[in-house]
Amino acid sequence: MLSSALPTLTSRQVAEVDRLAEVRFGISVDWLMEAAGWQVARFCGGLTAVVCGIGNNAGDGLAAARHLHRWGRLSSVSCVDAARLRGPAARERDALGMLGIDISDEPRLDGAQVVLDALFGTGLSRAPEGKFAAWIEALNRSGLRVIAVDVPSGLDADSGLAYAPTVRAHTTVTLGLAKPGLLNGDGPGVAGDVWVADIGVPFEVYAAMGIEVPQHLFAEHDRVRLGTSAT
Repeated sequence: MLSSALPTLTSRQVAEVDRLAEVRFGISVDWLMEAAGWQVARFCGGLTAVVCGIGNNAGDGLAAARHLHRWGRLSSVSCVDAARLRGPAARERDALGMLGIDISDEPRLDGAQVVLDALFGTGLSRAPEGKFAAWIEALNRSGLRVIAVDVPSGLDADSGLAYAPTVRAHTTVTLGLAKPGLLNGDGPGVAGDVWVADIGVPFEVYAAMGIEVPQHLFAEHDRVRLGTSAT
């Protein structure tokens, strides 16, 4: 189990990691998204309903859906507005379409054992509204096991403020490094068990940003449990 003294990434730093990985080290966001999806899918132990928003967090969820489909564990895929996906996330959407996988515009939770929350990632800075809020409330009412991608949707990844509504996750798979909001404020109460998953970001990227990451972090396992889990 890891100590919470490990470095964390703010939402602004997450964007810089993506930029540096591509322009300085030749590792595209597409590649990181694919690795994130594979890691997240491994936590989904039963038939899974994948519920997505419109950003890169949604792309991670869509990548996970493709792996779950291969493994016979995909129940459904839904997206708040699939037409608004751009860049790598849109390419993940298109890949699912080529496999004949339908993406619904309403959450379909019937028959699922697990829900993968890919509605919001690190960029959220205000309370969810409209369809986003309704979907979060549906997840919380479902009674299903919820796996959150990076942070539970509705949680401010920097401050740890849980807006109303916020997903109450059983497990959060945070990507690359933990986010401050998982450790502070309301974060420990809504994130469940927090696991840090390796998605292939070179430690040289973090070093270029002045972030010192222990070289042994993923030496034994490619996903490690954070020691501050609330459960």
